[in-house]
Amino acid sequence: MIKKIAIAVVSAMMMLAMPAKANVDAFATCMVDSLNGKERKQLAQWVYFAIAAHPEMAPFAKVTDKDRLASDKVMGDLVNRLLIEDCSEELVVAFNQNPLAVNQAFEFVGKVAMQELMTNPEVMATISNYAEHLDQEKLNGLLSGQ
Repeated sequence: MIKKIAIAVVSAMMMLAMPAKANVDAFATCMVDSLNGKERKQLAQWVYFAIAAHPEMAPFAKVTDKDRLASDKVMGDLVNRLLIEDCSEELVVAFNQNPLAVNQAFEFVGKVAMQELMTNPEVMATISNYAEHLDQEKLNGLLSGQ
């Protein structure tokens, strides 16, 4: 009997989580659909500038304070528009069901923004350059069970 109750409770919890996820998905989709290609690139640039501030990355990036400030302004304006104008209804519904909805939605938006950059042929070529240094023979042997 206890097992049946436990299963019922877990099932009910899963059913309750489904609309919450659907609302987060609707919010994330609204934000992505509200971005154009240029804005996705601006978002990816802002992420790049933030990563470039890391002490171990800073020597490899030439991002000035002026660049960061300009990017922060663009991001602030963009996020204001997304949250207050374009997707305000979806935001309220998702946030009321899950306070982490904004974080989860922006994770999705960030992935889409990075995909925008990854479709560039130069980026794809550069990101696959490491493969020239792989030990293909050992990898093939490992994967074939030899």
